[in-house]
Amino acid sequence: MPVRLDEIVARFGGSVVGDGSVAITGLATLESAGQRQLSFLANPKYHAQLAATKAAAVILAPEMAGGCPVAAIVTPQPYLYFARVSQWLNAPPRPEPGIHATAVVAAEVPASACIGPHAWIGQGARIGEDVVVGANCSIGAGAEIGAGSWLYPNVSVYPGCRIGQRAIVHSGAVIGADGFGFALDAERAWVKIAQTGRVLIGDDVEIGAGTAIDRGALDDTVIEDGVKLDNQIQVGHNVRIGAHTALAGCVGIAGSAVIGRRCTVGGGAIILGHLSIADDVHVSAGTLVAKSIGRAGSYTGTVPFMAHEDWLKNFARLRHLDAMADKIRALEARLAALEQGKNES
Repeated sequence: MPVRLDEIVARFGGSVVGDGSVAITGLATLESAGQRQLSFLANPKYHAQLAATKAAAVILAPEMAGGCPVAAIVTPQPYLYFARVSQWLNAPPRPEPGIHATAVVAAEVPASACIGPHAWIGQGARIGEDVVVGANCSIGAGAEIGAGSWLYPNVSVYPGCRIGQRAIVHSGAVIGADGFGFALDAERAWVKIAQTGRVLIGDDVEIGAGTAIDRGALDDTVIEDGVKLDNQIQVGHNVRIGAHTALAGCVGIAGSAVIGRRCTVGGGAIILGHLSIADDVHVSAGTLVAKSIGRAGSYTGTVPFMAHEDWLKNFARLRHLDAMADKIRALEARLAALEQGKNES
């Protein structure tokens, strides 16, 4: 259904410049938007596209409003505003509540929940109001899914694990598989350590497709409120991820690492086990985090693969590069002074 600009502003704030009665039916980029679409300008490097846009209206910051050729919604944070509008306009329709005839349910389920085809709900599981459990999902005995959460098809939640309210868990995610815990015996055989902890997931968490979060060995693996996990992420046992942290695809976190609040971790980064990362740390894509980070800030880097003994020696020298550079500059200065003295003589 078409939505007027003044209706959007009434819901989300901001101010309209131009005709508030302009109606839009969807969202698009500045370059591709048509006459019934709303666009946005968040990055100044795309400002040149504003003059030629065919959008019905544009979301932009106050300093950009003067050169806008169409109606505009003016707000200090255009990208955040766009995100909220996009979520509102594109909310997926929730399926009708009820339990599909092929589902196997051994627990009480509220009338407002939707349990899809061939889903399995184990004994003693607790399903909240308005929960959607997609086709072929498996919810283990004693697990808990909070109100308003949506599990897409083929999600597995192991026994005893807990997911908070309004979570989104995408297809193929596995919550609560055994952590990778083994002891080596005298015969060089691996002896499995029982993984008796749980996975505890807070409210408003999103978990991407194919992501695996292992249960704790003794204590729990904890994902705090508002965490966003992309696809194909591995979270090892006893890891703790602080509230509102976001991890991009293919990040790997080894067991017992603790990540602070409001952190970001770029795609393919690796965080080794038993490390601690402070709040507000930003790790670049592909970075290997091999020691704890105690201060907020941005961190980038890795080292080439080599024999471990060589790596230890080279990395020890790498740590002293600044001191070595100072020594080289001092030697160069002394050499220049000696050369000058020789020439004068």
